[in-house]
Amino acid sequence: MAPAAATASARAIIDSVHEMSVAAAMIEAAQAESAQRGARVVAAGLQIGEMSGVDTESPRFCCDALVQDTDLAPLALEIEFLPWRNRRHRCAGEFAVVDYRTECPQCGAADTELASGKELECAYLAMEEP
Repeated sequence: MAPAAATASARAIIDSVHEMSVAAAMIEAAQAESAQRGARVVAAGLQIGEMSGVDTESPRFCCDALVQDTDLAPLALEIEFLPWRNRRHRCAGEFAVVDYRTECPQCGAADTELASGKELECAYLAMEEP
C-alpha cells in the first residue's frame, strides 16, 4: 500500500500538537524558574521567527489552556514576531528577505546567510516577589 499525502486536517492536528509542545516547554521552564527563585512568574516573552514553522497566535491559545487552574494563571504572554532577514558576507549588511529572494538587494550578491527568522525561544520571564 502506497503512503498517502496528509490531509489538511491531519496537518492542522500535527501543527497544533507542535505548538502545544512549544507552549508546554515554556510553561515547564517558567515553573522551574518560579520554584528556583521562590517567585511567581507573571509574564513571559516568546520570540517566533518567520521561518520557525510556528503560527504566532497558536502558542497564546495553548499557553492559556495549559496555565488554567495552575499557579501561573493568568500568565501574560508577549509574542514577538521576527521576520526572515539575511546578511551579506562581504559588507555584513542585513536585509529583509521577500518572496524567497535571498540575494543582496543592494548589489545582487548571492553570498548571503541567515541573520534572523528561525528563532523559537523564551526571551524573558517576568517575576513577582512574594
